[in-house]
Amino acid sequence: MTVSTLIYSILFIGIGATLVMDLWTLLLRRLGVTTLNYAMVGRWAGHLLQGRWRHAAIGKAEAVRGERAWGWLLHYATGLLFAGLLIALAGEAWLSRPSLLPALSFGVVSVLVPLCVIQPALGAGYFAANTPAPVKSCLRSLATHCVFGAGLFLGGVMLALVKGVE
Repeated sequence: MTVSTLIYSILFIGIGATLVMDLWTLLLRRLGVTTLNYAMVGRWAGHLLQGRWRHAAIGKAEAVRGERAWGWLLHYATGLLFAGLLIALAGEAWLSRPSLLPALSFGVVSVLVPLCVIQPALGAGYFAANTPAPVKSCLRSLATHCVFGAGLFLGGVMLALVKGVE
């Protein structure tokens, strides 16, 4: 597989899976469920560039110019990184014959990033311990990352179908 084909595959699958996850969170919001505001991720990143890793409550931290755009950019960059990691772990053969188990498993494992890195840095604590309903928050994150894993699989299937048409 050429480097350009690999990059195209990562872009296609990563963007596709992240879009699936975004559709899920849009549905949750319409149902009245609170989901992550990516502007807060952008705010955190802006403060990170100034040397501050952790916050007691990111919503109370000083706003950062362009935080919404930075947050969404980081969200999609993470989706691309995760797609690349899945392909690296599952192997290039997965791209020809995508299967659900590796993608879904990767989605489940990927929830450790928000639960153990992002949430503590934003002030929510490890495994959302500082939120009003930690278990509910963790389960919502797990469900969202399962949907992301399903999106990785769907992106892989769609890519394989497109490649088969060429």
